[in-house]
Formats: sequence, structure tokens, C-alpha cells
Amino acid sequence: MTTASGDHLEVIHHPGYDTAVFMPFVPAIKVKSGKLLWLSGGTALPVYHDHPHQRDQIVKHLRFEIVRQTMDGIMATLKAAGGSPRDVVHLFIFRARPRIGDIGRASAVVNSYFAPFNHKPTTTNLAVLELGEPEQLVEIQVVAVVD
Repeated sequence: MTTASGDHLEVIHHPGYDTAVFMPFVPAIKVKSGKLLWLSGGTALPVYHDHPHQRDQIVKHLRFEIVRQTMDGIMATLKAAGGSPRDVVHLFIFRARPRIGDIGRASAVVNSYFAPFNHKPTTTNLAVLELGEPEQLVEIQVVAVVD
């Protein structure tokens, strides 16, 4: 079964799937046209920040609302490329030192960026030992298709 998701993407579902089950992602998206857009992994740090990382930036930005800050940066990059949330095909979500319940809380925040577009990308959630900095608990990479 397929459903529309913009003009250049087609959402794929299994025949007879249970629509009453809430899923924050879809099983597959077929790319019908457009150009692949790979975004660098985003974190709660501003998209443009000093490298090597400066301690004051780490302390300032990696404290609160890290998933929301990460998604805000991703959405700004997506917009700069002429895309929107409905163009996102896949999210890779990397979480360091996850605790029980983290995936659900993070998924709810991520999903809030796609819900207004009635779009759910495919998603991979990974628990990793560590990311770039000890305070960095989330990094998200996005693949999109834009015209």
C-alpha cells in the first residue's frame, strides 16, 4: 500500500497494516524524483560553531532541550537547501548513554517537526558509546530529497 508524501516521495506501507497503531516513522519511502540532500549530523550546538569545540559553547548549548535545539538547526539547514520537513526521507538518531524512556521522549520531539506536514520519515535509532563531547547526548543526521 502506498500513500502520497509530496510530489517526489511515495510512502510505502504493508498491505492491511493496522492504522490504529501509532508509529513515529514509516517502513519505507520511495523516491520518485528530485535530488538527494545529505545533511551533516546536527547537535544542540549552533550549526556554525568553532572547531575544535570551545568549552564555553559546549556548556552554553548542550544543557537543555537538546533534541529540540538539534532539530531547529536541521530545519534551518533543510530550509537553506530549499527543502521542508516533508522532504525528509530518513533520520539517523544517535544517542549516547541512553536511559529508559529516552527514545520515546526524543521521538515525540522529532515527530512534532513532521506532524504539521502529515509526514513521517523512515528512522534509525542508535545507542552509541559516546559522541563528540561528553555532554553531547544526541546527534541527528538527515537524508532528504528536494526538487
